[in-house]
Amino acid sequence: MTFSLAARCEATGAFGVCAATADLAVGARVGHVAAGIGAVITQHRTDPRLGPRGLDLLRSGCGAAETVAALVASTADARWRQLAVIDATGATAAFHGSEVVTTSAEQHGPGCVAIGNMLATPEIGPAMVAAFGVDASLPLAERLVRALEAADHAGGETAATRSAVVLVALDPGMHLVDLRVDNDPGSILQEQMMAALYANHPYGIPIIGWEHEIEALGRDDALAFYKRFYAPNNALLVVAGDVEPD
Repeated sequence: MTFSLAARCEATGAFGVCAATADLAVGARVGHVAAGIGAVITQHRTDPRLGPRGLDLLRSGCGAAETVAALVASTADARWRQLAVIDATGATAAFHGSEVVTTSAEQHGPGCVAIGNMLATPEIGPAMVAAFGVDASLPLAERLVRALEAADHAGGETAATRSAVVLVALDPGMHLVDLRVDNDPGSILQEQMMAALYANHPYGIPIIGWEHEIEALGRDDALAFYKRFYAPNNALLVVAGDVEPD
């Protein structure tokens, strides 16, 4: 009863995951992303431990296929699991356990992989990959939201969707985007709304910029900033207390 997609943005190198389910708190369990490393999806009677384990395997140098194989070998309950991985090169791999017997999905596309279980139709996976690939110039978060929207329009799950998540990692140690909706039948609509609001909110860009932007700056940029903003004609004096104007 979950559909999800893991992806890499070719332009920025960011990694992302989107997922929606009829269960609660999908964002706490299913998707796992790390900047410069890759993304891992673990679902269907979800074992959330497989997400961090998969990222560690990617960090160690394993590719997508090797990571999936190692994850399957690491758990005695692999027959119940559904996994997907995208690595730093954009290569993808997926696994479906023998007990995932409902209508499911596994669809690979350029820089992405979609999986699903307990789906209303077999068209969910192809719809997600197609929607994700329509416009590569869009921000990764928006492309992920569009993939969720396409899955919903194609029929979604056999039960009403209650929670959804969009995660994006670009700089080490933090999520660029972490949008979650829980216990809401309109969760995908809420994801669309929050993604639009975030992109146009001042917090969408930190005051000092993102790490990759700062790394691109040089000495001349610093001097130009200093000369423009640290000049006498650009100063403001604030005086507080009982003083005479003269």
